[in-house]
Amino acid sequence: MRGGLRWVADGLFPTGANPHGVLPALLILLALVTGLVDAVSYLCLNRVFVANMTGNVVFLGFALAGADELSKWASPLALASFATGAWSAGRAARRTADARRAFAAATAAHALLVAAAFVVAAVAGHHETGAQAALIALLGCGMGVQNASVRALAVPDLTTNVLTTTLTGLAADTPGRAARRRFVSVAAMFLGALAGAALHLTAGPAPALGAALVLLMSVALVARRRSGHGS
Repeated sequence: MRGGLRWVADGLFPTGANPHGVLPALLILLALVTGLVDAVSYLCLNRVFVANMTGNVVFLGFALAGADELSKWASPLALASFATGAWSAGRAARRTADARRAFAAATAAHALLVAAAFVVAAVAGHHETGAQAALIALLGCGMGVQNASVRALAVPDLTTNVLTTTLTGLAADTPGRAARRRFVSVAAMFLGALAGAALHLTAGPAPALGAALVLLMSVALVARRRSGHGS
C-alpha cells in the first residue's frame, strides 16, 4: 500500500523533486473525506457546511436577512466548532517540532471525532435538533483540526478544504505538475461529495460517515508509521 501511495505522491511532482514522501497522496484521501462529510452536513444538517467556512459565512448572512430555508444557529455553530478544532490543532502543533508527527496525531483525533459523529447518526439519527447540533459540532471541529494540520505541512498546491484559490491557479497559471496537483485536489473533493451524497440519499448519513472514518484511520495509521521514517 505504501509503495502505491509513494508512486502517486511522486507523480504529482517533477521526477525526484518530491520532498514530502507519501504526504501528497494522504492529502488526496483527506480531500475525499472533505467531500464525504460536507455532503452529509449540507444534505441533512440544516444546509450547513462543516468544511467550507466561506459558505457558512454567506449562509449566515442569508439567514439573518430572512431566508427561511436556512438556519440561524447551524452556521454559527459550524464556524465556532471549526475554529475550536483549528485552534486546538494549532496549539498542539506548536508543542512539537515534528510537523508530520503532529499531522498523524491530528488525523487520529479527527478520526475519533468522526467516529463519535457516526455513533450519533446511527443511534440518534439526524432529524432532531439535538442530534443535528452534535453532528455539526463534531464534524466541524474535526474539519478544523484537519485544515490546521494540513496547513502546517505546507505541501504546495494540495488543499483539502477550500478550492477557490486552487481553481484560480488551475485556470490562470501555466500547465505543469502544480496544475496536476490542483486538479487532483478538485477531483478528489468532487468524488468524495458524489459518493457522500449517493450514500446519504440511499442509506442515510451513517454510511458516508463510516467511509470517512475508514479513510481517516488509514491516513492516521500510514502517517504515524511514516513519521518515524522521515518519508
